[in-house]
Amino acid sequence: MALTTALRVDRRLPLLQVAKSALATVLAWLVAAWLLPGPPPVFAAIAALLVVQPSINQSASKAIERTVGVIAGVAIASALGLAFGAATWVALTAIVVSLVFAWALRMTTGVSNQMVISALLVLALGVSTPGYALARIVETIIGAAVGLVISALLAPPVLVAPARQRVDALGIETAATLDRLADAFVEPRTRPELEELLLTARLLRPMRDAAETALTASNDSLALNPRAPRYRPQIDELSKRLDRFGGIVTQVIGMTRAVHDYGTDELIDEPTAREIAEQLRRAAHDLRLLTAASTGDGPVDDEPALTRPLEIHTPSSMNWMLIGSILVDLRRVHEAITEPM
Repeated sequence: MALTTALRVDRRLPLLQVAKSALATVLAWLVAAWLLPGPPPVFAAIAALLVVQPSINQSASKAIERTVGVIAGVAIASALGLAFGAATWVALTAIVVSLVFAWALRMTTGVSNQMVISALLVLALGVSTPGYALARIVETIIGAAVGLVISALLAPPVLVAPARQRVDALGIETAATLDRLADAFVEPRTRPELEELLLTARLLRPMRDAAETALTASNDSLALNPRAPRYRPQIDELSKRLDRFGGIVTQVIGMTRAVHDYGTDELIDEPTAREIAEQLRRAAHDLRLLTAASTGDGPVDDEPALTRPLEIHTPSSMNWMLIGSILVDLRRVHEAITEPM
């Protein structure tokens, strides 16, 4: 089971990504072989394969990483080969020198590994061949360029939909948590039920983190993407909405924790309890309305419930701290919901 987990992933790569990688690799081989007659253009094919990534931005980073690694590795191998020949100890020295050089310059792991691989290939295959090192550098540049062009031309993905789904799910679940919290002010809750209420509220944090990750990926997918101007306004709107939802999540978790920690059996008998429950449900309604208006789904013609003047009665000595903190958090939630985008 552990071996299977290490070798397989939960989701396949998109078939388009596989097709782009195959096309780029084959095309890089053919172009390099046509421009640089000689040994098989392995460097070009490998460069193209590694450069093709899910987004153009990632492809450009890989192209730079690959090219720099090859140039540095070939330079190190050529210098050592010309000075000491192609003995085994020279190849081993090239490995150490490449790793130390990459470490000293704080190169990425990809650049470091590429330096070592390129140095070994040059020492093993071409140290005695005039012009071999320079030809491999040119070959790598050709492969990286082909991979970058294929990534840019063949339907570069725009990851707006996954980000929208995550942000919408966060808004909907936050509203549901507000409704569950409202129920705790009108119906008695046992200790296990309060534990479940708090646990469910805390699950909003990983949902918020997932939405932030999806939004970061969507921004990355737009970098250097020719379709970016079309989708940039949607990403900006999602980013603003997530910022708004993030603050509401913090307040909702805080209110739920306060009910869990300080709520008593007499909470539902408080004069203000039912009015607080109403305010929580109004906030949940407006939060759903905000999400529906953004997506174009749901009752967008509904009027916001907003808040209404709340008459505060003196709470009992057992619940005054809880009531006070809930009112403060409620005010912040309503401000976040009604704040102009």
